[in-house]
Amino acid sequence: MKKIILMGKSGSGKTTLIEALRGEELVYRKTQYIDYSDAFMDTPGEYAEGNDLGGALAVYSYEADVVGLVLSATDDFCVFPPACAPVANRPVVGVVTKCDHADARHDLAAMRLELCGCERIFYTSARERVGVDELLAYLKE
Repeated sequence: MKKIILMGKSGSGKTTLIEALRGEELVYRKTQYIDYSDAFMDTPGEYAEGNDLGGALAVYSYEADVVGLVLSATDDFCVFPPACAPVANRPVVGVVTKCDHADARHDLAAMRLELCGCERIFYTSARERVGVDELLAYLKE
């Protein structure tokens, strides 16, 4: 299985998505450090939100086979700049989370990830397991 690093702002659903990908019970946990066990690398949202720690995401991304930019369908803004994906020397995919939320705006989230340059976009809901199997199948290709 390909190793993926998930990047996104705090509360975007990275850790919950990883729990769903592993088939674990969904329990809210705040990621305090870059956790890279098995095929999933979880990153704290603060690394993507601030200028000071963004370089660490770039360095750790070299440990992964795929970079996943995570954006909640309920987010009001995107922490990733347009055309940021081509900088990576590996595939960059977009992951829209919280697609089951009443206020979800999948189209807006997908548009923002397309502007980043993501090669493919996955629509997910960790709670409902929507899109989780599709993302797993991609990682197993």
